[in-house]
Amino acid sequence: MLSPRPLLCAAVFALTALHTLGSDTFIAAVYEHAVILPEATSKPVSPEDALALMNRNMDVLEGAIKEAAQQGAHIIVTPEDGIYGWRFTREAIYPYLEDIPDPAVSWIPCTDPTRFGHAPVQERLSCMARNNSIYVVANMGDKKPCNSSDPGCPSDSRYQYNTDVVFDPEGKLVARYHKYNLFMGENQFSYPKEPEAVTFETPFGKFGIFTCFDILFREPAVVLVSELQVDTVLFPTAWMNVLPFLTAVEFHSAWAMGMGVNFLAANTHYTHLSMTGSGIYAPDGARTYYYNMKTEDGHLLIAEVDSHPRLSPASLPAVNWSSYALSVKTFSPNGHDFEGLVFHDRFTFTELTKPEENLTVCQKELCCHLTYKMICTLLKCKSTDQNTCGQPVETAQTKFEMFSLSGTFGTNYVFPEVLYSGVQLAPGEFEVLNDGRLISKTRPTKPVITVTLFGRWYEKDHVKQDPQPPAIP
Repeated sequence: MLSPRPLLCAAVFALTALHTLGSDTFIAAVYEHAVILPEATSKPVSPEDALALMNRNMDVLEGAIKEAAQQGAHIIVTPEDGIYGWRFTREAIYPYLEDIPDPAVSWIPCTDPTRFGHAPVQERLSCMARNNSIYVVANMGDKKPCNSSDPGCPSDSRYQYNTDVVFDPEGKLVARYHKYNLFMGENQFSYPKEPEAVTFETPFGKFGIFTCFDILFREPAVVLVSELQVDTVLFPTAWMNVLPFLTAVEFHSAWAMGMGVNFLAANTHYTHLSMTGSGIYAPDGARTYYYNMKTEDGHLLIAEVDSHPRLSPASLPAVNWSSYALSVKTFSPNGHDFEGLVFHDRFTFTELTKPEENLTVCQKELCCHLTYKMICTLLKCKSTDQNTCGQPVETAQTKFEMFSLSGTFGTNYVFPEVLYSGVQLAPGEFEVLNDGRLISKTRPTKPVITVTLFGRWYEKDHVKQDPQPPAIP
């Protein structure tokens, strides 16, 4: 075992190296964790049993953190629910929670573990960061007492938050984020009274953080990128893939391109709920990603990214997403439109019946224009039965000579991506023109599952109106 003094020297050397790095690039890591879940129960377990389960998960995370540090990573992101899972009622999750202070207190739990009460999880995460000289990003539970003088105080006299924490290479708590947009079924948690926009500075850029479902809302997602100008977004998630719509690797890669930031997404791995898909994404495409529905193993990803991606010549140019679509005459419908549900959203589908065609599909005020030339024709469904459209699809035999997709979007927040058969991204094989067209650069090298422009009306979040999902040809 190393003595404390060499560990301190190593930490100082690592921090000096980071400053010498010049902030041009950094090494990022994300870990997709196959979470060890508790037994489902509506009653709380003992604090000792709760900590034992969390330590089993943190044993795995610690191994990934050590490996990432040994490979030169400066920061590692671990998943939402990665320390205790999600099988909880509000009462049952309580023994797993800790009081997480505001980072302004300048606290290193590894060296001062009892300053804010019993905090073994924060102490261990802090020591993982300190002992490996790496930024550690984790998701855990925060608890805050309240009383009847607070009109929003729950009946059990406490707030419980789904919380991300970040520890720097010294082990200091530098960021705490309470998830604001809770997904359906997260009844064990409270949401903060106001959305939080959490950022922190590093030697390699300005970072922001939010959690999973938050990505679909203006606050905090758009605020961090468009108003606070972060370079990199950290994204612990427990993302349930809904193929062929909102696949983790496809949507997260598209979001990074559309927003012009690095995006470090660490997903929970649990194939029974279709949870998989992690990656390190830059504005010009994925640096590395992972999708695996065949095994229940965790996986570490490491890649080098630009510290300030907006300064990169490869970043996406300014795009008027509706310019082309509004300038062309609406293509004739082919008479094969039909509606279907993907997850909880209603979509307009159409069958591609000709080897090449100019086609328009509309849903309310949004119209999508597709131009394509196909080598062989296959409807992007499990079978020719229209009822299978929108159900999970991972493979296809749809081969194109070329494609061009555009839409009459009423928003500037549009995210482009192409997904090939086998849930593979298509880096370098498509481009976005400044008039809003997503086009193939060459003949696609693999069969296509989706060619997609994800349009999100973040502007309507202010009036609590959900956007209409895009039409999909």
